[in-house]
Amino acid sequence: MTPLACRVLGHRPRFWAEGATLLWECDRDCSAGSSREYATAADAESYARALDREDRDDLGRRSIISLMPLRLLRRRG
Repeated sequence: MTPLACRVLGHRPRFWAEGATLLWECDRDCSAGSSREYATAADAESYARALDREDRDDLGRRSIISLMPLRLLRRRG
């Protein structure tokens, strides 16, 4: 059974590599997860590093959604 948090908010995936295999599991203990084989261990590690991040890690570096229209107007003008 999927926890309520995963049904309402979505999964919170965590990625890591074991050799040439990229693995992921939900951090909310709902037992969702999977794996994928890559050609090399370096490829799997590269994808794991790129994917294993949370949106709140970048809060100070990018605008929040409510500022998106202003950002688009500035880019256009």
